[in-house]
Amino acid sequence: MQVNAWRLRHAAHLLRHGGVIAYPTEAVYGLGCDPLNDVAVARLLELKSRPEHKGLILIGSKLEQLLPFLVPLQADIQQRVQRSWPGPVTWLLPAAKWVPTWLRGEHDTLAVRVTGHPVAHALCESFGGALVSTSANPAGAAPARTPLTVRRYFGEQLDFVLHGEVNRRGRPSEIRDALSSRVIRPA
Repeated sequence: MQVNAWRLRHAAHLLRHGGVIAYPTEAVYGLGCDPLNDVAVARLLELKSRPEHKGLILIGSKLEQLLPFLVPLQADIQQRVQRSWPGPVTWLLPAAKWVPTWLRGEHDTLAVRVTGHPVAHALCESFGGALVSTSANPAGAAPARTPLTVRRYFGEQLDFVLHGEVNRRGRPSEIRDALSSRVIRPA
């Protein structure tokens, strides 16, 4: 899947300056922003009508983009997690002490994934780090699978929609707890 270089650079520029954008992921369109910009995250949560206590998912193009947000991983856990990446598996891992509640919610863990989607991967690379990734839909509505649905949900409230195809799975990523190996949300 070819990504328009200008659109990708523009999206990354907006993210670095507090923007909230939509972009394709493995299964659905996601809403994203800079995870360390509290104003952008608050805006994203408001758009979705999502309470902060639930926490958010971070995606990266490689594990190194996610490691600063995490407690150092035991070798066996890191190997188990890395075997599933890149791809549509999100892991709950112990969050570093400094990680703000707007990311981890009321939890001691943080949901993270190395994306296998070419557009989301390229976006993280262009941005230069991890991004918030939550389904592009208001609370209670079906996740958007097309740019048109994203616009129907959010109109001009978003700063940008980066176009691309979502994979045919149609379901959000599986979520697993890395410490217990329990599946929280099946694929």
